[in-house]
Order: sequence, then C-alpha cells, then structure tokens
Amino acid sequence: MNEQRPFAGALWTVYEHVAMVVGLGSLGLLCLIWLPFAMVLHWLLPRRLGQRIGRFMVSFGFRLYLRILTTFCACRLDLSELDRLRGNGPLILAANHPSLLDAVLIVSRLPNAICIMKASLMDNPLLGAAARLARYVRNDGALPMIAHSRDALAEGAQLVMFPEGSRTQRFPLDPFTPSVGLIARRSGVAVQAVFLEFSTPYLGKHWPLFRHPRLPLHCRARLGRRFEATHDHSAMTQELEAYFRREAKPIWTPSTDHP
Repeated sequence: MNEQRPFAGALWTVYEHVAMVVGLGSLGLLCLIWLPFAMVLHWLLPRRLGQRIGRFMVSFGFRLYLRILTTFCACRLDLSELDRLRGNGPLILAANHPSLLDAVLIVSRLPNAICIMKASLMDNPLLGAAARLARYVRNDGALPMIAHSRDALAEGAQLVMFPEGSRTQRFPLDPFTPSVGLIARRSGVAVQAVFLEFSTPYLGKHWPLFRHPRLPLHCRARLGRRFEATHDHSAMTQELEAYFRREAKPIWTPSTDHP
C-alpha cells in the first residue's frame, strides 16, 4: 500500500503536465480557428454589428475553452455569480488579478464584456484580430484609453479592468492605479467589485507559463460592492483599494483537495 502512494503521486504529476499541454494547446487552437474569420469580418461588417459578433464569439470561445479545462484538466470553476451581471447595462468590472486566466473567466460569462489590452497584445498576430473586431480598448496612452473606454461604456459595454495594472506581485494586492476612478468619473458609470479566488497562484506573476499546475485547480468568482461614480477619482480609488484589501482572498482553500 505504501509503495502505491509514490507511484500514484508520480502518475498524477504526469497528468498535470499533460493537462497543461492540453490547456495551452486548446486555447491556441481556438484562437487560430477564429483568426481568419475575425480578420475578414473586421473589414466587411459595419462597426456595431462587427463588435457585437466579435464580443459574442470571444465570450463563446472562452466558455468552450473553460469547458475543456473542466472536462479534461481537472479544473473546478464556480463562476455562477457573474451571471447576475448580464443585462445590468454598462458597468466597470474591477477585479483583482492573480492569474493570466482572470479575463478569460470573466468574459466567458458576459457576452458584451470588453477588456483594456496592452498595445503589444492588440498587435499580436494570434490575439489582435479578435480583439480589434470586438473593439477592445487599446492601452497605448492614458487619455486615448480613457476616451475609448468612456465611448464603449456609453454604447452599453461592460468594461473589465484590473486596478493593480498587472498581475499581483505581492499578495493579496498591489497598489491600485487611478485608471478605474478616472474612467468612472468621465463616464458616470458605476464600478462593480469582482473577487477572483484560486486554490493556487497558477499563472500568476511568479508562476512561469510552462510550469505545470497543481490539480485539481479550484477557482471562484465572487461579486462584491458596487461603487457609484464620483467626481473625486482619487478618493474613489482609495476607497476601492481599501475595500479590496479587506475582502480579497485570492488564495482559496476549497473543501476538497487533490487525491
């Protein structure tokens, strides 16, 4: 019996490596499949129709990807609270940022959600066409980013933002940037707090892309307070950060652990 335990552990580690390859490979494949369609539709369709189709397909593709992770890669996801935001109209969704999966998790449940993306990602051959069709916001300067975010919110979009600016380096949170408060002030749109909680910091700032996960990977999305927009963006940012520091629990201990 004791000899079986090391063997079972080694076998599980092999499975974790295989699951990592399946997860990364399937995301890349889904992006490649949609790439030529997104490129063509971006030029052929009117802007409003193109962005509606683009956002729906990104959300659908992420849902399919997460289904692959839950079916084949021992990922256990509880994202049901995000469904309450559908039909809520324009919102700024402010979330903590423990993992590269964060935007995927949120957008998968919200077909009219968009993200602010780095200019380098918008120009990426694999990712850029889908993002441009969906009219994601390009982060290549503070003023254009705020203006484009305001315009997207005025059209009814739900804007996904990570106030830390990048993935968390020092848990539970890094200091917030003023972007969320500025966009809320300019647009007059409320900020909805979203907490993303993982059982391990998989694909976090200090987790290399090709380091295998510890499975099963548990993740939960939890809704917090909704903050109305104010004219004092600095005070709003401080209040939002203080609230997140009280409530954020990015490392989550589920009731069950891996075998």
